[in-house]
Amino acid sequence: MRLPLLLLPLALCACRPSNDSAAAATTAAGAPAAVSAPRAGDHAYHPIIATADFAAHVERLASDEFGGRAPGSPGEQKTVEYIKSQFARIGLQPGNGEHWFQTVPMVRSVANPSTVLHLAIGDTRQDLAFGTDMVVGTRSGKSRVELKDSPLVFVGYGINAPERGWNDYAGLDVRGKTVVMLVNDPGFASGDPRLFDGKRMTYYGRWTYKFEEAARQGAAAALIIHDTPGASYGWDVVRNSWSGPQYDLPVAADPSPRLPVQGWITGEAAQALFAAAGQDLARWRNAAGKPGFKPVPLPATASLRLDSTISTAQSRNVLGLLPGREAADEAIVYMAHWDHLGTHEGEPGDNIYNGAVDNATGVAALLELAEAFRHAPTPPKRSILFLAVTLEESGLLGSQYYVTHPVIPLAKTVAVFNIDALAPIGKARDITVVGKGNSQLEDLLAKALRQQGRRLSEESNPAAGFYFRSDHFNFAKAGVPALYIDSGEDLLEGGRAAGEAANRDYTLHRYHTPADQYDPATWKLDGIVQDLEALYAVGAGLANDGQWPTWRAGSPFEAARDAMRPPAPAAMPRQ
Repeated sequence: MRLPLLLLPLALCACRPSNDSAAAATTAAGAPAAVSAPRAGDHAYHPIIATADFAAHVERLASDEFGGRAPGSPGEQKTVEYIKSQFARIGLQPGNGEHWFQTVPMVRSVANPSTVLHLAIGDTRQDLAFGTDMVVGTRSGKSRVELKDSPLVFVGYGINAPERGWNDYAGLDVRGKTVVMLVNDPGFASGDPRLFDGKRMTYYGRWTYKFEEAARQGAAAALIIHDTPGASYGWDVVRNSWSGPQYDLPVAADPSPRLPVQGWITGEAAQALFAAAGQDLARWRNAAGKPGFKPVPLPATASLRLDSTISTAQSRNVLGLLPGREAADEAIVYMAHWDHLGTHEGEPGDNIYNGAVDNATGVAALLELAEAFRHAPTPPKRSILFLAVTLEESGLLGSQYYVTHPVIPLAKTVAVFNIDALAPIGKARDITVVGKGNSQLEDLLAKALRQQGRRLSEESNPAAGFYFRSDHFNFAKAGVPALYIDSGEDLLEGGRAAGEAANRDYTLHRYHTPADQYDPATWKLDGIVQDLEALYAVGAGLANDGQWPTWRAGSPFEAARDAMRPPAPAAMPRQ
């Protein structure tokens, strides 16, 4: 799941009408600033996008009863059954043939937290502790992985991008070696708009890419040097995200190369390593951001014994379908991930990572959109698939599995709308488009926003690479136009300063911690309702007018779409 933007990401029973005045005041125009919701099981739902309904879903999904919604846990069972029951209540059909679920195979690994990474630099020895100085894991599926005196080599940003004339591995054989690299990409560090995309992160800057490339190069291990500006989050986020169970697809489902050991080290640990090796980290960080950088062997080796508890299990995507009345084989997809970080056994105090914003808000949004589409006066011409995916927090694995096993062919998938971590901070004059400039879906959203007297905004921290950090990205890589929005920051109450401050507060104090909980006393949901109404308008248009939106010219995803799209797509209307 991604960070929010800052500094810087329909049972066939009809819904029951209510005469309750508070429940009636749930349209965008009359939404209260904060909603105190009952348990969803006792709630009378409305055939519109409603604040009280949204809050009821969030409160239930983010309750301690669901245990942080970890894949493979009892919390998963409760979560997927809840989503399924709500899809059925709303009046959707099972989205995977006769089934509500799509089984996603997974390998679960838990690294021994007493693991120590031993670095030997001449006569100097540095022992890095798990969680404090480093975090590591394995994608090998093996219960024990060992490194023995593996030579360290600094490979700058760890990028091999022939189309950009850049290869940090040029002339280097890394077999048996441990590569050490920087997070983000050269454009960010140098500020040079001619390098990559300047301050806007490319996929080459994403940590997932760096590990993928290191595996393709044959490295024995890879370590990313953490820094808060480059990663766009602090070490506590890395530590919390890499502690406890980690998940992967089995080799049979994902045969791409895998690293035996991969992880992060703190900036302080890296500084000490380079100093002991007689090297200046700051100097090499600067050099790595310039064309012509060459890898730097370090007079150091890495050793460790990584013991992990390995098990195979299954998780589930949940799919609800509203069939189209004419072009049922074509579909618009609304999606959100249901998983979070679960319960961290052994942690003192509150150890349930409830994930209220991340991403109970997205699942609640999915259910509210389904409610509205199911009870629209006229059913849509095209089908609408509501897709709640698993394993987002573990590397976007649920959506990756769906894209390789789609229930609706990707060539027949018109567009994808991803909802991840909506900010309950009130109405805004804008909606933030993450990765703005990618597709014509933005034009349709801009048109819907004009009807609300609002506008599009670009993310305030494009260097964070949020477009590559949520589930829509698997669809985008496969060529399907995908729109990823975030709540706006130019608030009606307090302007952009208030919006940025609210998001900064969430990131610093609640993101990926047990403090990400539903708070009816402070949550303001009227802005979220307005955002969902705009997303509804865009999807309703596409579901009825036969358009096939495309990627912008020059998009890295354009070629894949061109290879699959229908032979005679309708032209986009004039704006």
